[in-house]
Amino acid sequence: MARPRKLPLTARRADRHLLYEHAVQGVDIELDFFERVYRARHGRRPTTFREDFCGTASMACAFVRRGPERVAWGVDLDAPTLAYGDAHHRSALPPETAARLHLVHGNVLDPLPGSADIAAAMNFSYWVFKSRDLLRRYFERAREGLTDGGIFYMDLYGGTGAMGVIEERRNVNDARDRQGRPLQSYTYIWEQASFNPVTHDLACHIHFGFRDGTRLRRAFRYDWRLWTLPEVRELLLEAGFAAADVYMHGWTKDEEADAHYRKRVRFENTEGWIAYLAALA
Repeated sequence: MARPRKLPLTARRADRHLLYEHAVQGVDIELDFFERVYRARHGRRPTTFREDFCGTASMACAFVRRGPERVAWGVDLDAPTLAYGDAHHRSALPPETAARLHLVHGNVLDPLPGSADIAAAMNFSYWVFKSRDLLRRYFERAREGLTDGGIFYMDLYGGTGAMGVIEERRNVNDARDRQGRPLQSYTYIWEQASFNPVTHDLACHIHFGFRDGTRLRRAFRYDWRLWTLPEVRELLLEAGFAAADVYMHGWTKDEEADAHYRKRVRFENTEGWIAYLAALA
């Protein structure tokens, strides 16, 4: 049986949010990790979830699909991106499932909706807060929005290459459109355009390249502060969290990062690594 023909991609036709979700996000893998850590602490699965800086809210949508008792909130300040998530993710859910997903156009620094067993700020989104006072204030809000014993998750990257100007490329070969039809492979390009060692200001861009030679330049732009693990852990504790555990991946025989994150108190520094933090309320 012939394989279905893959739909062509060009810079003009590309949906940047769809490309981002396939190239960057692994929502089910991350939710599995969140639930594993929560279940080890409480002996049960979480039933409520808040996704801060949710963007298209793909993770919040995945959470409510996991069971009829699940409720989720997605909070984001960017109204067009939130509307995209409503149109392409929430609207695709059965009505009874969509009713358990609440998309909130708001600032994560403001009082947050509901109380969640787990919450997350992924893809380094909280790095938009460049001062200790602002980041601590956000962490205080995140803690206030958790149930007793709740866990707040975030990711962070570092390594010897984190403070440089770099460009990394990776082919994405298994993407599908919203109807499930396979798409042509494309290139995900991560660019660290500038880094200031005095302030740790970090400017990054995501570009996408296509087979026809066109490129979607600066599909996403980020103006961040590169925070370090000790700084973030200290601020979480100052914000009232009881602990801030660090989980880091291992390495395959080919020296690629594996997918299993373990709690660490020591880790050999490399050119690049990714960590998850689990802050315990």
